[in-house]
Amino acid sequence: MSPEDEQGYSDYGDTGHTRMRLPEGDPYGGAPRRPGRSSSRSLVTVVGVVVLLIAAIAFANRSDHSPADGSTTKGSQPQASSTAASGTHPVTTKASGIPTGFAHTEQGAESAAANYAVALGSADMFNTARRHQIVSTVYAPDVAASRQSALDSAYSSPTFLSNIGLAKDGTAPKGQTFVSRVIPVGTKVASSGTDTSKVEVWYTSLFGLSGQASTNPVTESWFTTTYELKWVDNDWKITDFQQKDGPVPVGRDQKASTADDMTKAVEEYGGFTYAR
Repeated sequence: MSPEDEQGYSDYGDTGHTRMRLPEGDPYGGAPRRPGRSSSRSLVTVVGVVVLLIAAIAFANRSDHSPADGSTTKGSQPQASSTAASGTHPVTTKASGIPTGFAHTEQGAESAAANYAVALGSADMFNTARRHQIVSTVYAPDVAASRQSALDSAYSSPTFLSNIGLAKDGTAPKGQTFVSRVIPVGTKVASSGTDTSKVEVWYTSLFGLSGQASTNPVTESWFTTTYELKWVDNDWKITDFQQKDGPVPVGRDQKASTADDMTKAVEEYGGFTYAR
């Protein structure tokens, strides 16, 4: 796996970082992203939502003679348990601020992959010391050294840092706040063995600079990353991964927030770790 394919940043040429689709207009200039909705459009939207709710309720309460255990005849369809809480208590141990000590189970592998995705997609990856801590924590020992070297080369590229508006040391310009966050939406075990597991993590990411002078406003992207994990030293560790775009939901007709609102949100709402 090359450094250009690293977590969440796949479209910045040789640096391998997130594609940035700027919204219409300048969201940090105070102009709305789209014109306001008319009252007739709002009414149609409300009616549509009500119809969908009625249909959903009818579907949920239908009598279709499904098996009592909730199984279906189509093995490929997900069960309710795929999105439900596992009932297993989250891990309580951490290394370099990253949850560790996951269970030697499929659920443990899913939790490990989701937590590692959060760490690898964080703004800490742009700080050399923190990046080294993250890499040594989430990667298997036999691949950590090579990954660290590749990531150091990618994250210290002057061209890349300049393209996303950061200084050579990876810091944001004065008066601006750098945002890089990954928020897992769901996980799925693609395959598993006794000491190996392949886990898909579907997530949304926030990336950019908030601030009045920002030319790279914070934007949202969607990705699915498949992590190959190995059971090493009583924990799951990453050995490799593959990333692809989407699935991407349809965006709502919402006005982009101002620079002040975005900066305030980033400062007041801390990131979180993930467990299921």
